[in-house]
Amino acid sequence: MYDSYTRIKIPFHRLIPGKFSSSQIKIEDGMKAFIFPGQGAQFSGMGKDLYETKPLAKALFDQADRILGFRITESMFAGSADELKQTRVTQPAVFLHSVITALSQDAVQPQMVAGHSLGEFSALVANRCLSFEDGLTLVYKRAMAMQRACENNPSTMAAILGLDDQAVEDICASIKEEIVVAANYNCPGQLVISGSIKGIDIACEKLKAAGAKRALPLQVGGAFHSPLMEPAREELAAAIDATQFNTPACPVYQNVDALPSTDIATIKKNLIAQLTAPVRWTQSVQNMVKDGGTSFIECGPGKVLQGLVKKIAPAAEVSSL
Repeated sequence: MYDSYTRIKIPFHRLIPGKFSSSQIKIEDGMKAFIFPGQGAQFSGMGKDLYETKPLAKALFDQADRILGFRITESMFAGSADELKQTRVTQPAVFLHSVITALSQDAVQPQMVAGHSLGEFSALVANRCLSFEDGLTLVYKRAMAMQRACENNPSTMAAILGLDDQAVEDICASIKEEIVVAANYNCPGQLVISGSIKGIDIACEKLKAAGAKRALPLQVGGAFHSPLMEPAREELAAAIDATQFNTPACPVYQNVDALPSTDIATIKKNLIAQLTAPVRWTQSVQNMVKDGGTSFIECGPGKVLQGLVKKIAPAAEVSSL
């Protein structure tokens, strides 16, 4: 496949499971899933080793600077924590690290992919549904639209630990005067809620009273995956509708319904809905296991998704590129 911006050749290999191996990945029989992290996995220095050691990675990072019109590489390789927390920087940075990590190796290719929130865009580049250029362009438009929505309507999120999903959903639904919804089904006993600042405060108190082990406000820019992201959803919808999507090489398990898809219309519809709908990560991993996934390989910064997979599917093998 060739990216249309500078015609960098991006290798994709149709490999026989078990035929290839690397020092980083232990390949077993069964289906391999590439999983991609979302916002929050960033760290200063991310991608610098790839840039310095992999020619394809260097070419893609340089291309990303040109596409975005600013040196995202400087922020990634040497930026402060505060700089990397800015949504306009965080989202393309995590996307770039994740995608370039996946594209810069040829040891193994996935039979299924999934991404947590932002990571779904990385997954769609990895399975050839989106080109590198189009994926990055959409991620940047998404980041800017979300940042504007956050600035226009201050809001937040909180992690709820130690309650079952239904209890959290019921308490959120009981708060009629404010917007509070379940946003990220991360793993059993860990659900992130999203909404207005006052609504999250009320919900946290009610959830602790109901037996939650912890109710932790998160340091995020706004109420992602909630109705408060509707203005951003409308902006992103126009951009996605104008972007070419290709038939993917393997199914993507999408956040909105946790189901596998190779249908372009469905993928686009779910990608648009994702901004205001919850991330069903628990259900996605469960469905991937049910469909034959045995090895989950995290592509990108951090190991958060590996930890979540182990809690959702203890028998699954987890590793990283």
